[in-house]
Amino acid sequence: MAKPKAATRRKPARRKSVALSATVKHPAKRGAAKKAKPKHVSWGAVELEDLNPLLQRQFVVGQEIMAARVLLKKGCIVPEHSHHNEQLTYILEGALKFWIDGQVIVVNAGEVLTIPANMPHKAEAMVDTVDLDIFTPPRADWINKTDRYLR
Repeated sequence: MAKPKAATRRKPARRKSVALSATVKHPAKRGAAKKAKPKHVSWGAVELEDLNPLLQRQFVVGQEIMAARVLLKKGCIVPEHSHHNEQLTYILEGALKFWIDGQVIVVNAGEVLTIPANMPHKAEAMVDTVDLDIFTPPRADWINKTDRYLR
């Protein structure tokens, strides 16, 4: 009968000290070595895009978020649509009437409406309106100008 081997003690592994980088990569975005930078702009420096005679917009895009300033003339209709982006609409001036989730909601200056992702909605400007929309993630169809429903 063979003798069992005696257990050998291992020396604990030496830990190397690791310097932490100032830029931490998001685990879901491996290879994204580009560091995010702050962006400071004036709406006056952002292109004002004419979508139709009653609708204009401007937008600024971050990594995971987009802010859009939307100018609607009285009677402007934003046709029913939906998108995978969550939306927050803040009315700066005027009023928008929304048809959403079986309800009619009028959002006036100083009021906010949140619209969940993939929820069909339509809007009409009750008066000349300035609207600030926030989207997450950014609207690729707006960036790429493939949003035919507005044009």
